[in-house]
Amino acid sequence: MQQMLETSHGRRAVVKGGAALAGVLAVPGVVGAAQRTLQASPAVVTRTPLAMAPVPARPVTSPRVVRPELMRRALAALDRHAGRIPNRDRIAIADFAAPSAQPRFHLVDLANGSSRSFLVAHGSGSDPRHTGWLHRFSNENGSNASSEGAFTTADYYVGKHGRSQRLIGLDPTNDNALARAIVVHAAWYANPDLIRTRGMLGRSQGCFAVGDGDLDEVFRRLGTGRMIFAAKV
Repeated sequence: MQQMLETSHGRRAVVKGGAALAGVLAVPGVVGAAQRTLQASPAVVTRTPLAMAPVPARPVTSPRVVRPELMRRALAALDRHAGRIPNRDRIAIADFAAPSAQPRFHLVDLANGSSRSFLVAHGSGSDPRHTGWLHRFSNENGSNASSEGAFTTADYYVGKHGRSQRLIGLDPTNDNALARAIVVHAAWYANPDLIRTRGMLGRSQGCFAVGDGDLDEVFRRLGTGRMIFAAKV
């Protein structure tokens, strides 16, 4: 990105050149933006044609994004567990710092930067007073709480919640996920009409419960052998 300074005598100084690092992925459905950190370099004074105008920076993302620190942690987890996550082209990020009334389950395509966000419920043990906010995580059997950390998606099955997908916890904070039957499934209490009537979703028993109308799309994007990362950052 270049900055050009005009003077009343028609002179323009060109640049402080710099390079950008650290892409942040847009939500929903737009490529991730680069947060640009400019490093100053000596200005070079030159003459430019009067018709030439400064070129504004072109935004490449929407204002709604996966927060940078959360994205960094998710990508670090993807690298840390690379041997247990065979498919690394797409990931899901559950942003449990956001309330249940907001789409906070972000399915991100790392190949092209596109993403889609869905409503997702948290566990009743994580929000015992039913405030709509996750207050704590747990990995304990019987806690009915959501667990934090990286999961890998496993096989599909039909259980008491209908079509579901098993998850394997990869961290000490969620390695009981399979034994606790922490899965992805649809539930009436994760449908958007709950927000209209109650201002928040209902609660699961620690599962990633999505709306009935979203399950097909979530399953299509997740597939097997991909990572779900859950955190409150």
